[in-house]
Amino acid sequence: MKKLLATALIFSTLTGCAAIQNEDGSNKKTAVYGGTGALLGAAAGALLGGKNKGKGALIGAAVAGSAAAGYGYYVDKQEAELRDKMKGSGVQIERNGDELKLVMPGSITFATGKAEIQPSFYNTLNQLSSNFGQFPQSDLVITGNTDSVGSYEANKLLSSRRADSVAQYLQANGVSASRVRTVGAGSSLPIATNDTAEGRAQNRRVEIKLVPRPGAQSAQR
Repeated sequence: MKKLLATALIFSTLTGCAAIQNEDGSNKKTAVYGGTGALLGAAAGALLGGKNKGKGALIGAAVAGSAAAGYGYYVDKQEAELRDKMKGSGVQIERNGDELKLVMPGSITFATGKAEIQPSFYNTLNQLSSNFGQFPQSDLVITGNTDSVGSYEANKLLSSRRADSVAQYLQANGVSASRVRTVGAGSSLPIATNDTAEGRAQNRRVEIKLVPRPGAQSAQR
């Protein structure tokens, strides 16, 4: 009965924790997960420890705290470095749980109707290549997006070529091809209206989503 109560206590509180929003928009959820996990682990350890409650509490705190903060802490570190390196670059960084997404507007990546990366964007991609190399536990899904001007087929092809161009550049700078997948979404995934010039400019973009490699989350625990 004590074991069931301890397990339920840890699970219910960890799943109910919310991420802490930083001023730069990043989330530090490991401060919540790791710290709360350690406290609950201590309580559970004390319950399970019987006569050796002190020892049980210490073991419970260590196990629960490290498990809760594992991959989330890894993502925290990568996110912090990316936000530092991407300051002033025009690249937007978004986080959803253990996934990061980099949004690169078309105005800074490609000329209109072209799939060749603008030389002014090389330095940004070099910094991204370095970061991705330092944090190898994530895969990259690179998606090209366009506005709705022109035919669906032409936009689909252009977006695919742009995603491939970014992927090839990163691979030429050391990112393993086994980690990279490209998608040409064309105009099918707008984030703004295509009825205005401003909205169409927002829709012309390349996104890189960083997702945990298979087994990465458990490997970090």
